This record gives sequence, structure tokens and C-alpha cells, in this order.
Amino acid sequence: MKPLVGPTFGSYSPEEVQWLLTDLSGFALEADTAQRERRIQSGAAHYAESLPVEFQPDVEYRKLFAEVLHDSADRLATAVGRVTELVLAERGSRIVLVSLARAGTPVGILMRRWAATQRGVRPPHYAVSIVRGRGIDTAAMDYLARRYDPASIVFVDGWTGKGAISRELSAALDGYHAATGIRFSDDLAVLADPGHSARTYGTREDFLIASACLNSTVSGLVSRTVLNRDILTAGQFHGAKFYRELADDDVSNHFLDIVSGRFGAVRAAVDTDLPDLLAADRTPTWSGLATVRRLCAAYGVSDPNFVKPGIGETTRVLLRRLPWRVVVRDLDAPEHRHIRMLAAARGVPIAVDPELAYSCVGLIKVIDT
Repeated sequence: MKPLVGPTFGSYSPEEVQWLLTDLSGFALEADTAQRERRIQSGAAHYAESLPVEFQPDVEYRKLFAEVLHDSADRLATAVGRVTELVLAERGSRIVLVSLARAGTPVGILMRRWAATQRGVRPPHYAVSIVRGRGIDTAAMDYLARRYDPASIVFVDGWTGKGAISRELSAALDGYHAATGIRFSDDLAVLADPGHSARTYGTREDFLIASACLNSTVSGLVSRTVLNRDILTAGQFHGAKFYRELADDDVSNHFLDIVSGRFGAVRAAVDTDLPDLLAADRTPTWSGLATVRRLCAAYGVSDPNFVKPGIGETTRVLLRRLPWRVVVRDLDAPEHRHIRMLAAARGVPIAVDPELAYSCVGLIKVIDT
């Protein structure tokens, strides 16, 4: 199997990322949100076996995305610089970036751009699939293990919520080591770690990463990944779709260009921050889980998987799940303007909890199955 690359798959250039995925663009995998949620919650289907219908924002929401991107570009660029410099300082320049598709992919591209423009290092960059409850794509791991020193592989994601993917990655790589004898590092590099579940991060503040505001149109026109054994055979990479028909609305490369265009302006601040960041105790404390447990008790939620903390995860709930409620720390905080807009459009109530460890939390509606 060969990696998929743009423009035949996705809107990113081949130099920016190679997708270790199977192209499922010809399959009808989208399902009605309520019907899909019912099947997931009843145990009749796993969330990775199908896709939600891609949310397409209206003009007002697109305008808000543009404003958010403009206002947060320096903050995003700084976080990219900090996490990239941490990785280079601790793992060396002979690294291979492996993003967890799809939220990690724009971050991996930005880290590669920082390494290239600011340090003269051009690491290979791949995107692979990891699925909660099913683990990482072992076919993709086999592909990487045949070509690179496993010690050079750096896994990348966008942000942390409860830390579920951090735990999934660790467990999956332990399993891969037990099966093959090959050890990959589970030190996940993320742009934002509000859940305090990663030791390599650009920030631990719960701030708005503009790429979280949209779906495929800010992620190379690629869907979230699919693991459906009715379609994929053993040994194939996990799958995803390329939404060519959304090309007119694609802002994927625009997002990357705006953020990377600020690298020079924030370089001095990143250089100033780096010594303290390297010296700090960055051991994960998993403190965000305390908020999740408290909200479960307060709102009568029996399954923590129905509580999605942080701006990125709350946005996902509103874009592709069946939202029940949004809880915010500060009702008027500018970093979740888009969330308030989405909640109003979908008729989702907003509650205020000043004690939140995150800026906001999304609660998924529990369906009587």
C-alpha cells in the first residue's frame, strides 16, 4: 500500500503530508445525526463505522471563522513554535511527524513548516488513524516501522480533552510492542493541553484553535477516519473520504498560510519561553478529569464519554453529535463566540459554571435506546 497524497486525495500538497489511509470516497458512509447517535449509544454500531453529515456553515459563521483566525493567529503561531521547539530540543532533528488524523493533521503541517522555516529541518509528515476503543492503525505502524527508526516517530494531535486519545495511544503502542517487539514513543505532542494529559504541548490554556471551528474544509477536505470491517479488509489502512465537492469552501491552506505567516513575528517570544518550558515539570496530572467527574454527577450523566471538555471537543459536539447542553466558565468569553453561535442555531441551552477547569464543556444528549 502507498500513502495517499494531494491533489488526488485531499487539498494539501504531497510535501506537506502523506495520508496512510484508504480512500473511501466512493462509499455512502454518512448517516442522519439522530439515527447515527442512537445506533452508537445502543451499542449497535461504533462511531468510527460511519460518518456524520458534514456541517456547512452559513455566511455569518464563515465570517466569524475569519475573525477568529485573524485574532488568534499570533497565539496559534506561538503555540506551534513552542511545541515544535520542545520536540526538536528533546527528540533531535531526525524526527518523523505522525499526525493523528484528522485534527492533528493541520497541526503537524504547521509544526513541519516551523521546523523548515525557523530551523532548516524538513521532517517527513504522515497522517494516521486512531480510533477510541479500537486503537491505532497497525497497518500504518507497520508501514512506518519498515521505513524509519521507531525512536524518531513523534505523534501529533490538535488538543486534549479528557485525555482519552492520550490513553488510547499509550495502550495501542503497548499492544503493538507486545505483538511485534517494536517500541514507539507515546509522548504525544499537542498544540493545546487543557486536560493536562500530555507532557509536550504549546500551551495548557483552553483557547480557540481556529481549525476546530470547521470540519473537512479546514482539514484538507478529508473526513474523520473510518474503521468499518464491512468495507476494509485485514491489512488495509483505516479509511477516510475526500470531499472534492466542497472545494469551493475549502480554507485549509488559507488557515495554514495565515498562521505560518506569523512565525517570524513570534519567533523571539518562543525563544524566550523555551528555557522555562524545558525546565518545567510537565508531567501530566490529568486534572481535567476532576471537572468531567463533577459534571457527570451534577447533570446525571452516567457515561463520561458523553462529556466533552474544552473548546475543541465542545465544537465537535455541536458540529457532528447530538448536543444536549453547553456549560461555560464565562458566558461572554470571546474564545467561544462560535460555540454560542452554534448552540443558538441548534437550540442548545447554555449553563454557566465558574469552577470549570476548561473554558467550556459540551454534553451529548442521551437517547432512549
